[in-house]
Amino acid sequence: MAQTYLPTLKQLQYLVALKDHGHFGRAAEACFVTQSTLSAGLRELETLIGVVLVERTRRVVRFTPLGERIVDKARRVLREADELADLARASGRPLSGEMRMSVIPTIAPFLLPRILPRLRRDYPDLKLFLREEPSGAACESLHTGRTDCVLLALPYACGDVETAPLFEDRLFVAFPEGEYHGDHRAVAPNEIDETRLLLLEDGHCLKDHALAACNRPELRAEATMLGTSLHTMVQMVDNGLGVTMLPEMALAAGILDHTHVSARPLEADNPSRRIALVWRKASPRERDFRLLADVLAQAGLSADRVQRDAA
Repeated sequence: MAQTYLPTLKQLQYLVALKDHGHFGRAAEACFVTQSTLSAGLRELETLIGVVLVERTRRVVRFTPLGERIVDKARRVLREADELADLARASGRPLSGEMRMSVIPTIAPFLLPRILPRLRRDYPDLKLFLREEPSGAACESLHTGRTDCVLLALPYACGDVETAPLFEDRLFVAFPEGEYHGDHRAVAPNEIDETRLLLLEDGHCLKDHALAACNRPELRAEATMLGTSLHTMVQMVDNGLGVTMLPEMALAAGILDHTHVSARPLEADNPSRRIALVWRKASPRERDFRLLADVLAQAGLSADRVQRDAA
């Protein structure tokens, strides 16, 4: 019987990294090897299976149609291999070993500083690797195996996942001091001037949450969507360029400190987003993810809440 030669996991990792980065040097850095090691590994893989997977030119890395199909298969094989290791970790101590978590940009800078010290203290054997990326990219990372779990805001269609809701994060209207007069505690959607509304650019789910909460179709048509981060939005508001929407966790973290920006809660039927932890269904580390969700929920709920009548 003829011996069958199979690709190694390392070769498949090199192939997937090259697809993700589109550049031999960057792919090698991501795999913590030299470029020559990665190139040699891919040549060995092509020789092993007897086909060309990657067309190499001086400036462009182009995958052949068969190469594209094999990359997709390689992702699934690597994910299954990761889950084999997860099975072993799941039988040991809770929240130990390596875990990769994606966090969206409208959560990461505000919640992580509260939860990371507690995780380091209570679970010193956990090595948590973080990726900050928008919701769409984070969910893709989850399903391709680059990430084990995602901390994001719902509602968002992240595919076939398990979900652990953590807490509600109320939306606030942020505006230059003095723009909204009167002593009322909240701002109704019909009080927002659509020509002055500044929102995050496409790709950030907070924009969709804010527009859905207001339930005013003309806001989507008229709002200026150009901010790349909530800190940038606050700076534009502080310069009198308009008003914006901020989540409560950002206010609790002091995003308005040292500015002339005020904030009041949005008065709407659904004035909040729901923070949740999601992971792939049937993951062998479900127990760890649910324990992590408990820690995250306690961190979110125990923080000093923003005064509802902030102005």
